[in-house]
Amino acid sequence: MKKILILNGPNLNMLGTREPEIYGRATLDDIKTLCEQKAKSLGMAVDFRQSNHEGELVDWIQEAAKGKIFDGLIINAAAYTHTSIAIHDAVRLLSIPVIEVHLSNPKKREKFRRFSYVGLVTKHVIAGYKEKGYEMAIEKISSLLSH
Repeated sequence: MKKILILNGPNLNMLGTREPEIYGRATLDDIKTLCEQKAKSLGMAVDFRQSNHEGELVDWIQEAAKGKIFDGLIINAAAYTHTSIAIHDAVRLLSIPVIEVHLSNPKKREKFRRFSYVGLVTKHVIAGYKEKGYEMAIEKISSLLSH
């Protein structure tokens, strides 16, 4: 069974109460359930994680790079998207498909959010579809893995 690692960055543990007009009302647990259901419907499994710590995210990406544990990575690096060369460099280590996902559309927000270090090293970016973007990312990974 194909397995996808889904990583979520800082403050995403506050979804549901954090600026719902921007990020929606779904909690991170809601999104995890949605991802598990979508993956299962496609014959895949997910390992869903969140951290407020950049180094922990880097460690998890390196874990995916070292072994044959995961077949794809979906990452919402949150604010680290715009600041973390460390996450960029870790993602570059991967030989599996990587998709960047965002609940909001950073290109339509503050100027400092419009650049993505992560997006420079991913296959695709899905942004602005709220929690539906995670389902779209799982579908895209499934499609990439079936070719």
